[in-house]
Amino acid sequence: VVYKGLLLADQVGVYYLDLSDERCVSAIGLVHQRFSTNTFPKWPLAHPYRYVAHNGEINTVRGNYNWMKAREGVMASPVLGPDLKKLYPISFAGQSDTATFDNCLELMTMAGYPISQAVMMMIPEPWEQHDNMDERRRAFYEYHAAMMEPWDGPASIVFTDGRQIGATLDRNGLRPSRYCVTDDDLVIMASESGVLPVPEQKIVRKWRLQPGKMFLIDLEQGRMIDDDELKAYVVNTKPYKQWIENLRIKLDSVDAPAVDAPPSEVSLLDRQQAFGYTQEDIKFLLSPMAQAGEEGIGSMGNDSPLAVLSSKNKTLFNYFRQMFAQVTNPPIDPIREAIVMSLVSFVGPKPNLLDINQVNPPMRLEVSQPILDFADMAKLRNIEQHTQGKFRSSTLDITYPASWGREGVEAKLASLCAEAVDAIKGGSNILIVSDRAISATQVAIPALLASSAIHQHLVREGLRTTAGLVVETGSAREVHHFGVLAGYGAEAVHPYLAMETLASLHAGLSGDLSAEKAIYNYVKAIGKGLSKIMSKMGVSTYMSYCGAQLFEVIGLNTATTDKYFTGTASRVEGIGVFEIAEEALRMHAAAFGDDPILANMLDAGGEYAWRTRGEDHMWTPDAIAKLQHSTRANNWSTYKEYAQIINDQSRRHMTLRGLFEFKLDPARAIPVEEVESAADIVKRFATGAMSLGSISTEAHSTLAVAMNRIGGKSNTGEGGEDPARYRNELKGIPVKVGDTLKSVIGEANVEVDLPLKDGDSLRSKIKQVASGRFGVTAEYLSSADQIQIKMAQGAKPGEGGQLPGGKVTDYIGKQRYSVPGVGLISPPPHHDIYSIEDLAQLIHDLKNVAPHASISTKLVSEVGVGTVAAGVTK
Repeated sequence: VVYKGLLLADQVGVYYLDLSDERCVSAIGLVHQRFSTNTFPKWPLAHPYRYVAHNGEINTVRGNYNWMKAREGVMASPVLGPDLKKLYPISFAGQSDTATFDNCLELMTMAGYPISQAVMMMIPEPWEQHDNMDERRRAFYEYHAAMMEPWDGPASIVFTDGRQIGATLDRNGLRPSRYCVTDDDLVIMASESGVLPVPEQKIVRKWRLQPGKMFLIDLEQGRMIDDDELKAYVVNTKPYKQWIENLRIKLDSVDAPAVDAPPSEVSLLDRQQAFGYTQEDIKFLLSPMAQAGEEGIGSMGNDSPLAVLSSKNKTLFNYFRQMFAQVTNPPIDPIREAIVMSLVSFVGPKPNLLDINQVNPPMRLEVSQPILDFADMAKLRNIEQHTQGKFRSSTLDITYPASWGREGVEAKLASLCAEAVDAIKGGSNILIVSDRAISATQVAIPALLASSAIHQHLVREGLRTTAGLVVETGSAREVHHFGVLAGYGAEAVHPYLAMETLASLHAGLSGDLSAEKAIYNYVKAIGKGLSKIMSKMGVSTYMSYCGAQLFEVIGLNTATTDKYFTGTASRVEGIGVFEIAEEALRMHAAAFGDDPILANMLDAGGEYAWRTRGEDHMWTPDAIAKLQHSTRANNWSTYKEYAQIINDQSRRHMTLRGLFEFKLDPARAIPVEEVESAADIVKRFATGAMSLGSISTEAHSTLAVAMNRIGGKSNTGEGGEDPARYRNELKGIPVKVGDTLKSVIGEANVEVDLPLKDGDSLRSKIKQVASGRFGVTAEYLSSADQIQIKMAQGAKPGEGGQLPGGKVTDYIGKQRYSVPGVGLISPPPHHDIYSIEDLAQLIHDLKNVAPHASISTKLVSEVGVGTVAAGVTK
């Protein structure tokens, strides 16, 4: 029996009279109170309560939903037989994550899986890096990994089929689940301890669920079964270890002769230009990865235009923005929590999910990480010989004659989709989407567009789980590119042109790098980067991230998005498929044209640093010169010229707000006396949160002085603040005429001295608390008018703050309570905020330290941020 209502918890028993009737008896009770923090409180989003109640978020639900939809064409069940078709669709778009999970669990239980095994398949423990795990348990997880991708995210899930009731925790253990057992065999489990009043002397056991662990109460046996016993029973019911050894082929272990890059008739430079490479890609992106095995570090605020507004040709990847988990579904730290991260990917057909008897399951081809080199690719091309015909690969050429023009793209995409279906029906089970055939006459469709179109088409046709999708492209070079390809269905990617580029320039890089070592480092760097991108969304495994579409689009129209990137949010419309093709054709024409500048070298780029003939930037040398000149000479007219350049964004289209204009109707003007005075308006001004260390002591202090003079607020950023700037003020000792920056902060800490006026204040009114907690002390907090919790970085959502070691001087190290010369990172996740309750706890603690201060929370602007903000405020 399910009782639910738009009620407070204590109203349910009053409203439903059965619950206070003594004749109403049950062995189990499952209660969930929904506190909606990232969606609206609506009936359709209420818990279904068929099999589960769940506290938390399933971050991968979009991918899980897509893969369940893809399985509908090929699932068969010995238990359900022909009735299975009546159950489709298994889930509906727009359902809550709990409902989607519940639908899948119900299907698996009805198809014959014991409920505990079905939950183990859906929420596996982190087995990939767990060397001490029992071999048979590991084999169980590995066997089922190809059948079902993990439902990943911070979740405590309680499940029941009426005979058994159990609970499990996600692989990271990011949601609390505590239980106690009384002397009269009552078990109470809840998301915190002490929810029901139980006399201490009656409690015989207290404990908590641990990450990835499960516990079960079997009402028929009348006992509790712990994780070890429960899983030992499940994993020993079938010979999984033997099966996995018979079925699994690891691509790394396939014997094949070493190969170099296949020769191409088109020069390397022409191909680089056709895919939009610039000198900056090689200098700032590829070279650091090849040398150090990780992405280069740079300043990350981006003042160049959105891809759709840029006057330069942009790759399609740039129209996609990574989503970012915040507050209710937290990001995770891929460095600290490396044990739960996994880049393992299965390429090829997925076994039938409902085949409980394991009749003739398909072989599975496993890659340890999804970036393939030349040798891996050669093995895939000839996989039929290496696997005695168990796997067959088929290459889909995504280039078409440039003479067809931009209109040719739709016809080519339609024929690619048809070719993919034909290849699968002809016996191929690995599709390689390739743009290697690019030449002076053949233009490549952007790999992301082609692979996503094929992926979505196969999902709709019910064939996606019968074949693997590998993308062989010259366009992918930076981490974001691989992330987007993965998000739209690529199980593996071979960036041949990036690797050929590294092979050609390895000799010019510092360190004694061979071409092999440069490519190895590059693959390692991309792997680290993918873990970081996945962890921003709170996703731990590549299998869950693949096809999850955790992106929003800026600058593509709805028709194109719905057709080729089905289910992705695109809020501001923009260009369509023909314009995407036009952009590719322009790059192609530049590569194979006769522009003398591009004859022997790549385009300069200008994305990361301002260049003549490069990308536009909001901050131009002209604007900076005018700002410096106007302040040094105290020249008002030069300042007006500077302000004009910055304010007038509708002439140089760089931002969305630059596309808006004020609607002015002189007939509706009001007298200026009715308008608030400028002096009052500026009191609402607040500076951006730039930390001391990322900007100089002088700049940081000047911002504070200036904002305090006009009655606004400056923000410390996340690097703390020198107590010398606020101690005297809090003691009631004001700044006097004759005081200077040096006299307040100290001679050694200031390069350029600045005179102060009577009554000036160097105290920043907004103090920031970030995940690194640099410089956060009780004194620092109590000196604030407002404390800002930085859940996310504005300039670089999901990256967290990073101060290179070279900037950590003795003075900065002292303010941040750290060691000079050592780089400082405050990662995107706060290690003490994994739920809305944790955030409430931090707010409570901060209010206790500084009762007079207001608290604000800084979030990332993305689809749905308004609802999250409302939840945070509640």
